[in-house]
Amino acid sequence: MLRDRVLLPGLRRHGFNVLPMRTVAELEQVLQHRRLDLIVLDIGLPDGDGLVVTRDLQQRFPGLGIVILSGRGSAPDMVQGLSQGADAYLAKPVEIEMLAATLFSVARRLQRVAVGATVAAERDMASAPAAADWVLQDDGWCLFAPDGRALALTSSERRVLLCLWRTRGRLVQRDALLATLGGELGMEIDPHRLDVLLHRLRQKVLERTGSALPLTSIRGQGYLLMPVAGAG
Repeated sequence: MLRDRVLLPGLRRHGFNVLPMRTVAELEQVLQHRRLDLIVLDIGLPDGDGLVVTRDLQQRFPGLGIVILSGRGSAPDMVQGLSQGADAYLAKPVEIEMLAATLFSVARRLQRVAVGATVAAERDMASAPAAADWVLQDDGWCLFAPDGRALALTSSERRVLLCLWRTRGRLVQRDALLATLGGELGMEIDPHRLDVLLHRLRQKVLERTGSALPLTSIRGQGYLLMPVAGAG
C-alpha cells in the first residue's frame, strides 16, 4: 500500500520512471532484460533478505544505485545496510521529497564517478562537467549544488526557480516571478508570499547542501540568479 499509493506517484511526480516489484524473483527477471539505474529496496522481503540482496547487487552491478528504505531504523541496522553496499539508508516513514533528493544525489554521484572514469581513460578533460556550477534538473524538480548534493523542490519552488534559471545571469522582475507563481490560472499572488518563498528556499538549500544559493535580491526590482562559478 505504501509503495503503490505513496512512493510510486510521488517519485513519478519528481520525474522518475518507476517500476514496482514485490519480490526478489521479480527483480531478477527484470534485471535479465532491462538496465536499472537505481533501486529502492526494503529489507523485509517475502522471498529474501534485503541485506543479502544488497550485497549481491553491489557485487554484480557496481554502477547500480541502491537505497534501502526500511522500518528498521536503528544505528546498527543502518551501519549494516551501508556496509553491505547500499549508497544510502532511509528509515520509514520518510517524506517523498527526502527520498527523491536522496535518489537524485546517488544518481548524480554515480554519474560523476562514471564521467571521471571516462576522463581518466580517454584523457579528455573537456568532457568533464564543471564542478563549481549549480545544475537544475531539466524538468525543474531537483537542484544540484556544486558538490553534487541534491535538493528536491516543491511545486511552487520549482515554478519560480525555473523562471530564474531560464534567465540566469539577468535580472528577473518581481512581476514576472509573481505571474509565474500564480500559474496557468493567472491567480494574483501576494508579493510578500514570493519573498517568503525565496527566503525559505535559501534556508532550505543551505541546510540541505551546505552551500548558499547564488540568488541576489535587487531592492524594488526583482531577483538575480548567478549559478555559474565566476559569473558576475
